[in-house]
Amino acid sequence: MIKQDKTKQAETIFLPLNPETSPEETDRIVHSRFMRHLQHVPSSRMEIKILSSIQFTADMLDYSDAHVAKILVDMGLRAPRMAFPVEFLSFTDSSLMRSGWEVGGPTAALIELKEHWDRIGEDRFATFKKQYSLLDEDIYTRC
Repeated sequence: MIKQDKTKQAETIFLPLNPETSPEETDRIVHSRFMRHLQHVPSSRMEIKILSSIQFTADMLDYSDAHVAKILVDMGLRAPRMAFPVEFLSFTDSSLMRSGWEVGGPTAALIELKEHWDRIGEDRFATFKKQYSLLDEDIYTRC
């Protein structure tokens, strides 16, 4: 039973390939730091390892989490929505709402990521679900 669960989990995550032919030095640095940190995250859940590695790489290189996630997705990272930072998911959702020929439309990698999410059973309406705060922070502060 456990072996089947790990096999199913392994089918939902594809790690990025090494960008040996990429002219961008940034891509190689992001990939190497991400893969190096991925091995050292003390968690059994691969989604948590990926999210932690994205955040670590962004902090080390002084990039935003969304930018690092986009670089890795362009290199082939495919994982469930839970493995990505909120800023990247917001960018992806707004991009996928547009046509491919519009400014700000989805890239080929984002379309492939959306197809991957559909194959693994992610919520197809996650784009439309937004979280709104019902309480104001001023309630908890004392004057």
